[in-house]
Amino acid sequence: MKIWNKLSLVQRILICTILGIVLALFVPEIPGLSLCGKLFVNALKSLAPILVLFLVMSSLAKHKNTGESKIKDVIFLYIVGMLLAGGLAVAVGLSVDIPLVLNSANTNTDQVPGNIGEVIQNIVLSMFTNPVQSAISGNYMSILFWAVVFGLAAQDVCDKNTLESIESISKILTKAIEWIISCAPFGVMGLIYATVLEGGLESLFVYGRIILVLVAVMSAVALIINPLIVFVKLRRNPYPLVFQCLRESGITAFFTRSSAANIPINIALCEKLKLDKATYSVSIPLGATINMEGASVTISILTLAAVQTVGINVDAPTALVLCIISAVSACGASGVAGGSLLLIPLACNLFGINQDISMQVVAIGFMISVVQDSFETALNSSTDALFTATCDLAKRRNS
Repeated sequence: MKIWNKLSLVQRILICTILGIVLALFVPEIPGLSLCGKLFVNALKSLAPILVLFLVMSSLAKHKNTGESKIKDVIFLYIVGMLLAGGLAVAVGLSVDIPLVLNSANTNTDQVPGNIGEVIQNIVLSMFTNPVQSAISGNYMSILFWAVVFGLAAQDVCDKNTLESIESISKILTKAIEWIISCAPFGVMGLIYATVLEGGLESLFVYGRIILVLVAVMSAVALIINPLIVFVKLRRNPYPLVFQCLRESGITAFFTRSSAANIPINIALCEKLKLDKATYSVSIPLGATINMEGASVTISILTLAAVQTVGINVDAPTALVLCIISAVSACGASGVAGGSLLLIPLACNLFGINQDISMQVVAIGFMISVVQDSFETALNSSTDALFTATCDLAKRRNS
């Protein structure tokens, strides 16, 4: 037991994944093992809507003042980066075949919108739904809408104590989700066990394909899209700065898998680059909260994988809406480990995919999180330092 407690969550998930495969192949009748996977999915499904509501509301309520123009410039680059990352992910997701292994009993697509007009109409109608009912039913469009409304209202009418209370509720929900995620190894083992029993060992190959797609897209964002943004801003070769941020920030974040834990590393990098402390002391912690290019990629790719699996056709306007939704929802992905996975149902709502299906996709995300979350965090955290340095250096050049 002591050895198990010393292992990281990633190591535990990896061990239980292998164990689930072995048990499915050699001990195919273990009572209750498949139930572990179902309980894990149901627990996430129960708390995720409320968590999203309070994470977004708390984030907006806290960040009332963002400071001077350089901070605004950094935030602008954060937004542009997430939109472009989501756009690339959507383009790849539409061109690559990445179906998932889902419970066929829950793949009901009767509510799938037929065109962009229906998509927009469904979004608007779903937004103006009772927030309590939305949290119960998992209507993430409505949850996001009311979270933004409540967060902005809290900025104007709440005193410091009330804002701290809202943040405390967010922390309570985050801690509860962390407890559930600590059980992820056993949930993943149950899900892997059931998957191999139902579809055979070849059913796992699709997960390797998803990992390859996610890593390829995130690498393209880090080595093509981000350098392009830096070049447009600085008008010089961006790669020395890009590689320095990847080397000194990205590698550490890859192993810690936490943007928050990497804040001191990024601040030290900014000091090394002799950047303005008034800028990076705000932009780095803020970036650890809202700058989530990797999350935008994860949300887009896994959502489109679900869309392909249930046989939904995606037109260009709907794909554009998905880019925006993945970027917006990614901003709330930092509250808990695996946060980007918990926001997949929000994007799935766009296509009328019900919560039963979307939470299966979330569970699949945890199966591949050993690789996905490391690459995602490395991209997210290194980009915080990269865009902060870009805006600071651009300001110096123009002054």
